[in-house]
Amino acid sequence: MSFTPSEISRPELQKIIDGMIDLGFTGVVVRVHDERGLWEGSAGLRRLDETAKPPTDGHIRIGSNTKTFAATATLRLVAEGAIDLDAPAAEYLPNLGLNLGITVRMLLQHTSGIFNFTGEYYEDGTFAPGIPATTAGREWVDNRFHTYRPEEVVRLALSKPSRFEPGTDWSYSNTNYVLVRLLIENVTGDSLANEMQRLVLGPLGLTGTSLPETETGLAEPHAHGYYRYEEDGGQKMVVDVTRQNPSWISTGGDMISTTHDLHTFISSLTGGKLLPAPLLAEMCRPHPKAGYGLGVFIQDVGPDAGKVITHNGGVAGHAALMYCTPDGTRTLTAALNYVDDAALSMAQVFQQATQALVREVFGANESVRPR
Repeated sequence: MSFTPSEISRPELQKIIDGMIDLGFTGVVVRVHDERGLWEGSAGLRRLDETAKPPTDGHIRIGSNTKTFAATATLRLVAEGAIDLDAPAAEYLPNLGLNLGITVRMLLQHTSGIFNFTGEYYEDGTFAPGIPATTAGREWVDNRFHTYRPEEVVRLALSKPSRFEPGTDWSYSNTNYVLVRLLIENVTGDSLANEMQRLVLGPLGLTGTSLPETETGLAEPHAHGYYRYEEDGGQKMVVDVTRQNPSWISTGGDMISTTHDLHTFISSLTGGKLLPAPLLAEMCRPHPKAGYGLGVFIQDVGPDAGKVITHNGGVAGHAALMYCTPDGTRTLTAALNYVDDAALSMAQVFQQATQALVREVFGANESVRPR
């Protein structure tokens, strides 16, 4: 028997969502598919100057969940024989001067050692800035409609010292996935947007998902995201940054989707509908340091729940959650809106709220650390 969302009562989930608004989120939409059926819930506001709730079918900037889509497209090309996972990336990108030790696999798994073009955090607590990203305060706000070319941010990153020799460590870097974008475009002779449509979005019928490149808006309906910065003199300003040119984050986090499409994507991926079994196994083989496979985290939720396949993302007042059991039968997807700032002050709250949702949906006895 199938159920519509309105027929299923999940007060325990609604309570968590309502609590997320108390923690500081402006709007939350959650979708859960499990043995009880489909449940959707929302809380908060669509925008700060309205009283309407965020739409359950709304579009959201999904941030680093983009990486899972890009990794899947790459692995589909591996399945087609167009790309070799363990070939030097420089074979496909001959004009960038890449270290010949960096393979395609290392880009997908963040083991290349390449500097993160949006800024690099080091173990000693220091921060090396890259382009004016959301850690830059008003500079990012004033610059948010600027167009960056992928080659531009890659060359900036390559001008910085590497974090380590290729393959010897793990460090999350948005630059890896801009290189993946360029690699796909060089191999296919087509844009990433077109290849993403051919390889992933089209086969799954994901009509609410797009790769906007330099387009500044979101399709309706959508909730709004905000950014807070400090003026000279200490006055705090809150700006609606729903419209922005996402080329500043490129394939590190520029895609737009819906909770429905994220569910369809991650359940289809883990259910074996997009990749041959050997390549799906490669994707879900975690690096020992971070539990990161190829575009996904593999996380142990606890002794009673096993593992989940996941990737979360946050970008300038917008965030998306995407969790799934390895067999694709249970999913949690969510769209979150909030007031972002240079200090990333919502990061701890993001982790706290996500852990509560994951524990409830997947029966976790241990916390799951979102990225």
